[in-house]
Amino acid sequence: MNISFDLDSTLIPNGNEFETEKDNWKTKIFKVEKLRKGTKEVVTILQNDGHRINIYTTSFRSKRRIRFTFWCYNIKINRIVNQTENKKKLESLKIYSSKFPKAFDFDLHIDDSKGVEIESEKYNFNVLIVEPNDQKWNEKIINKIKTNG
Repeated sequence: MNISFDLDSTLIPNGNEFETEKDNWKTKIFKVEKLRKGTKEVVTILQNDGHRINIYTTSFRSKRRIRFTFWCYNIKINRIVNQTENKKKLESLKIYSSKFPKAFDFDLHIDDSKGVEIESEKYNFNVLIVEPNDQKWNEKIINKIKTNG
């Protein structure tokens, strides 16, 4: 399965909304953005099960910066779609949605936004909403994929 993750308030905190992964020498030296605690574990489990892990964000962060952040946590990401690419693709398809994972061949998108959930119903794409305060967010993801994947 081709799985995409949102960044802000899903994997990267917007303040102190959830615990983050422990720093390692790379994250300390390069002072990259912190990732949600459990990110490395859930990505590793999914990749070991043969899934491709992607980032799909409406952030204007550069793809290089995003890939570097995950590299610092020893996490390999297959594809990154940022807002620059997203906007261009959705405009070309005349899709009026903040996100449309099908345009990038993503089978499941994981996000925190209720708005994206509403768009998923309108545009018929598969989304799993994880709340920033959900302590068992990673279990929710794994269970969803094992039962539907």
